[in-house]
Order: sequence, then structure tokens, then C-alpha cells
Amino acid sequence: MNIAQLFSLQGKVAIVTGGTGVLGGAMTHGLAAAGAKVGVLGRRAEKAQTVADAIIASGGEAMALPADVLQSESLHTACQHIIDAWGRIDILINAAGGNMPDATIFGELTFFDMTEDALNQVVQLNLNGSVLPSQVFGEVMVEQESGVIINISSMAAQKILTRVIGYSAAKAAIDNYTKWLAVELATKYGAGLRVNAIAPGFFIGEQNRSFLLNDDNTLTERGQQIIDHTPMGRFGEPDELVGTAVWLASDAARFVTGIVVPVDGGFSAFSGI
Repeated sequence: MNIAQLFSLQGKVAIVTGGTGVLGGAMTHGLAAAGAKVGVLGRRAEKAQTVADAIIASGGEAMALPADVLQSESLHTACQHIIDAWGRIDILINAAGGNMPDATIFGELTFFDMTEDALNQVVQLNLNGSVLPSQVFGEVMVEQESGVIINISSMAAQKILTRVIGYSAAKAAIDNYTKWLAVELATKYGAGLRVNAIAPGFFIGEQNRSFLLNDDNTLTERGQQIIDHTPMGRFGEPDELVGTAVWLASDAARFVTGIVVPVDGGFSAFSGI
């Protein structure tokens, strides 16, 4: 058995939604380093091109795919660009998502003040924003009779975290959706189609930095609470998601489907005492 070949993504074509973000960007670079051609999908065309250019400068193959995960038409356009250029789609990572202040119960905002619109927005971004790309790009995988979809879950789906009601509900739905789609695709379209999820612990990103770190990079009160409940005693580094993503995308995981893998420094295992 050739272990290096088992984990290789050479010749594979991958798409990463939210590929312009901190975590999505790390995974685009990781997939490219493992040999995949990578479509960097994001709403910000210039940012997507910057990420693609960085991959190319490192010796990989990449393409910027300006698109909105909540707009089917733009996803179909992106899909056609990939097919025209590279002929297939083997891997989809649904990394687009995030929280929204108006759906976060904090400060003067209470559960009873949160608007329906705010809740809908965060659920649509995190749930629909994974379902729609899976429909568009997954259909190509069905035609090929092979392909891997990796959703991004969260610790908020597994443990109750104060404040983040909308985000938590949406990510809990992602866990269920991951398992449902894994069963649906394998039973209806064959064992060559797999669906799994990664549940990151706490990583510093654009959206949560101010909640976790002060301006001088010391921990906020919430940041300290998280570190106190993370056995490894630190936040994750974005590239620490890469190994799990490459494993799930590769033939090394060809009998793995319908699971959610925590990458969390032990947060989900710790009771706090």
C-alpha cells in the first residue's frame, strides 16, 4: 500500500466556498498542496483572485470563482467555468458561513428583541449556503458517480454556547444535513459519493477576533472562558484543519461517510471539571 498515494489529491478538482476567509483560505492552500486544482469561490472577486494567485505562486493550480452561495444562478455560472476549464468536480468544501451581530444575544439585545429577519439571515447563510452549492456541484458528482462533499460545522452545534442562537441552530442543522445527504447520495447514487463534516473548535477569524481578543491581543473574558475549557489551552491555527480536510477528501477515507470530525483541541471532550 502506497500511503502517500492514498492521501494524494493529484488530478482532483476541488471547490472551496468561502475560500477567501481565514479557514476556507487555509483549506484551499492545503488541497492545492496535496495536488488538487482548486476553485476559490467567494463573493469578493478581487479577494478570490488574490487567494488563487497565491496558490499559483506556490506552484499549485487555482481559479477564482466569484459567486454567492445563496444565489443559484451565480453558482451555476461558477460550475460551468470549472467544467469548461477542468472537466470535472471531485471535492466540494462548504466553508462559507459565519455569525451576524443581530442574531447574537449580547449586550442590550435579548432573545425577545431578536428579529425574525436577523434569524433568517444567519440560518440561510450557514444552512442554505451549504445546501445550494451541494445541489449545484453535487449534481456533477452524481453524473461522475464519484465525489466528496465536506461541510463545516461548529462546536456550537455540539455544545450550548451562550449568545450565538442563530448560528448554533444553523450549525446543528448542518450536522443533521451532513448525515442525511450522506445516506441519500450513497443509497441512491452509489458508494462513490461521500459527505462528511469538520467541526472546528475556536480559531481566530475576521468575525470573532473582537469577541476573543482585546486590541493588545490579550484574551477577552469570553476568550479566557474558551481557553479554560480547551484542554490544549490555546486557539487553533487555520492550517490545523488541513490534515482532516485532505484525509476526508482523499481515498484514505473512501469508506468514511456521514460523520462530523471535531478539530477542537479537546473542547468537545471536556466537561469543565
